[in-house]
Amino acid sequence: MSLADADLLPFDEPAARPGRSSRPLRALDAPPAKRRKPRLAYAIVAVAGAGLIAAAQLGLSILTTQSSYDLAAVQSDQKQLTLDKQELSDGLAGLSSPQYLAANATALGMVIDETPSYLRLSDGAVTGSGAAAGDVSTVNVGAGNAAANELIANTPLVTDEQETISGDDGAADAVPDEIPAAPPIDSGLPSPSTH
Repeated sequence: MSLADADLLPFDEPAARPGRSSRPLRALDAPPAKRRKPRLAYAIVAVAGAGLIAAAQLGLSILTTQSSYDLAAVQSDQKQLTLDKQELSDGLAGLSSPQYLAANATALGMVIDETPSYLRLSDGAVTGSGAAAGDVSTVNVGAGNAAANELIANTPLVTDEQETISGDDGAADAVPDEIPAAPPIDSGLPSPSTH
């Protein structure tokens, strides 16, 4: 069915429609119904709920702040432990250095022979002179023919707690009595002339 075939009702007045009356509207004379009072229990529950939410938020904020301080303290401890580990690794590297081992071997009376002997493992034969080493070593760490090592400069030897690899008793290098002063600058900073 198309819209053109539909029977359109004529525009009628509201009074002409069936089932409707044409009474005029008027206000009621009855007093308005009493409003019910809000219940006090609901108000108390709402205020208590808001208070609990505020307290929970404050507690979480305090815990977050405290955990931030704890994290910062742990990170500070980790940095200090990393520095301690590095210092101990440097100390271990110094104690296992060839200079320190040679100085301790010399302090204990060990010597390096000029004509060493070797043991061949395949047949157990000794090659070389086979004679005992003399009392003079070919490497003397204390004489200054080894590279300097700052890690062990003031580390005591195993035979004497007061003696170090440098031969002194652990005293710091002497500061010169007179330190030269810088020349005075009267006319500004010196600069090269370019033209």
